[in-house]
Amino acid sequence: MVTKWIKSRFSRTARPTTDTVSCDIAPTTRVTAVGDIHGRLDLLHALLPRLDDQSPLVFVGDYIDRGPYSAQVLHHLRHLSEASDRQVHCLLGNHEEMLLHFLGDPERHARLWFRNGGMHTLASFGLKPTGDPEDSRHVNELADDLRQAMGQDLLEWLTERPLIWTSGNVAFVHAALDPHNPVEAQDRQICLWGHPMFPRIARRDGLWVVHGHTIVDHPRVRNKVLSIDTGAFATGRLTAAEIEDGGIRFLSTA
Repeated sequence: MVTKWIKSRFSRTARPTTDTVSCDIAPTTRVTAVGDIHGRLDLLHALLPRLDDQSPLVFVGDYIDRGPYSAQVLHHLRHLSEASDRQVHCLLGNHEEMLLHFLGDPERHARLWFRNGGMHTLASFGLKPTGDPEDSRHVNELADDLRQAMGQDLLEWLTERPLIWTSGNVAFVHAALDPHNPVEAQDRQICLWGHPMFPRIARRDGLWVVHGHTIVDHPRVRNKVLSIDTGAFATGRLTAAEIEDGGIRFLSTA
């Protein structure tokens, strides 16, 4: 139902995006941030060649679920972060958190994850769930099978993903920061799931925040907040923001 609603909302608004915004943003070096991928490896492959290949690259989470190639996206991002000559920072998103919670306690967390695209991720790893989160034996077997399909190295990489990365006066996070608290005092739940006053209330410390999680029609700048989740899995529009001292350039795949 959620997927159908998002597709309906955005299917008529997709258009190419290449916009530039001048502002007082000031990372220590040029940085490129990429929005929520959600299993769309095809869009990631289409976007990456268009980006600056020297600057640090930040992915803001939600690599899995809803799209068809979650396993492949995870393997690709792990390879980029471990084998690339450039700095690659892959942050944790709430969908990765749901997967990890499912592995830790399948019976408790299967329902939430299955309802939010987890079935697509399991399929991308070659698993065939029945879709019944009340079948305790089945979900426990699925969790065991998923651990084996992912492998220890990928699972450890995913578990170690940070919540926040900063550069100069810019913080990168998946969902939100509490506008009243400094970066070092943020709650994990807010970083992954959001905050009711973000980005409605501007921060007082001058910090810019780049985030995904909340779908917008087109990349948006508001109260020193850059929103770059343009619903890639439903719209075909994966968005990146190239950020340097004094300006932001947005690029997208559709």
